[in-house]
Amino acid sequence: MKYDYEIAVIGAGAAGYAAAIYAGRSGASVVVFDKGMGGGLTMEAPKVENYPGFKSIGGVELMEKMKEHAMEYAEMKFGEEVKELKLLNGGVEVITSRQKYVVGAAILCTGSEHRKLNVKGEKEFAGRGVSYCATCDGFFFKGKKVAVVGGGNSAVIEAIYLRQIGCDVFVIHRRDELRAEKALEEEAKEKGVKFIWNSVVEEIFGKEMVEGIKIRDVKSDKEKILEVSGVFISIGEEPQNGLAKQLGLKLDENGYIIVDEMGRTNVERIFAAGDVTDGVRQIITACAGGAKAALAAMKAIGKRSPF
Repeated sequence: MKYDYEIAVIGAGAAGYAAAIYAGRSGASVVVFDKGMGGGLTMEAPKVENYPGFKSIGGVELMEKMKEHAMEYAEMKFGEEVKELKLLNGGVEVITSRQKYVVGAAILCTGSEHRKLNVKGEKEFAGRGVSYCATCDGFFFKGKKVAVVGGGNSAVIEAIYLRQIGCDVFVIHRRDELRAEKALEEEAKEKGVKFIWNSVVEEIFGKEMVEGIKIRDVKSDKEKILEVSGVFISIGEEPQNGLAKQLGLKLDENGYIIVDEMGRTNVERIFAAGDVTDGVRQIITACAGGAKAALAAMKAIGKRSPF
């Protein structure tokens, strides 16, 4: 079968760029598709200080460096969304918003999206006090008052983390009890995390940066202002698994693609890496997953691979 490209990478975030670099350097012809301009959720990070080799770097700058590196080994097709993947005998058909391609293997690096509150000010203050990752951004709020919105394990873990790095933390939850494990709730309380029950965020406001939030009590319907410098929204993520569902890939209970240690899915010639495969949400693990999936894909198209 004649291929337009030997390997197609779907999604140009950290995992996608790493996959492109590893596949290209291994001798494959590679194309990367992204419905936007690439970079993924890392583009939202004002600073990244936990990626080896950079003491501090902006998320946009880091992704630009990865893009520039990947472009040495792959053809980039930004603004070209993959609409459908079809399995062929010995290949994969990639149907995009512009045309069709035949490739030997496809690596899904479609990532995930934060579940949004969809309130006034959320979008405007993203990266300026609104965050969806305490591990990524918490350090910048050390010694400041912050709010965590959510009631599950992730929200309470983020609250504990923020408290232990020196933040004054308020957890805002729409019910009168958490969905999180009791042990986590007890640990949070012991460490000084405060809880605001039966409440929802109605608005996030400020000038250049977040200065506070408007909260509404769902029982009394009364509103109040809580002055905070940061708002950490932890109400879940939504893996971008539309293509995976089309292909019948196995998903876990949260919708993430199930892969083995090398990024192989249950469907031949289809691989996956990055945030669409787990909830770790770290740049370094996304890169590692992309690299491993690329090496496994090389073997699938009949080229030498150590795996």
